[in-house]
Amino acid sequence: MGTVTLVRHGQANSTATDEHSYDRLSPLGFQQAEWLGDWLRDQGEQFDSVLCGTLTRHEQTAAAMGFPDPVTDPRLNELDYFNLSDALEQVHGIPRPDGEGFAEHIPVLMEAWHRAEIMGNESFDAFETRVAAVLQEAAQPGRHVLCVTSGGVIGMILRHLLDLDPRRMAHVLLPIHNTSLHRVHVTPVGPILAGFNATPHLDPADRIHARTHF
Repeated sequence: MGTVTLVRHGQANSTATDEHSYDRLSPLGFQQAEWLGDWLRDQGEQFDSVLCGTLTRHEQTAAAMGFPDPVTDPRLNELDYFNLSDALEQVHGIPRPDGEGFAEHIPVLMEAWHRAEIMGNESFDAFETRVAAVLQEAAQPGRHVLCVTSGGVIGMILRHLLDLDPRRMAHVLLPIHNTSLHRVHVTPVGPILAGFNATPHLDPADRIHARTHF
């Protein structure tokens, strides 16, 4: 049986209002990634290949985990949230929220994007197609692959595996922690979800503060 282990990047610049400013790890994000790398080594986990998106926060996370030379693949890059949220405001008058408002905002955004009412750098279908393709290539029998990516990509993989509609996809995307682990087992009947949103490296009491969503 093969496995695909998905890791969301460490905490990025959560005060940013555009993708360029967001795309770097915070000091805590580097620490989260270092702890995760230590935990994986302590468990004796080994991978046949390590992939990550081409975004700065992906490469910084992989390096801090102890994987300085991953294979970069733009299909693991995040959805275009900032441009999509700008489009949602232009089309439907719904502004980008602050803090807790994100929980109400992202399902509306996903549904509008799925209906092709709004557009960022790519369509919903294009995003879904590229994510499904990289999962299919990574999910090979007998191989163990690590993918450092973003929450939206993980959410789309869950949609693919569990046949989620866009609103339910948004609901599973919302609680994903920075540097969380998500496991996909490669079985004779295809890839199946085997683990979601685990943060064992943040379980000690003195690390609870490091469990972040953004």
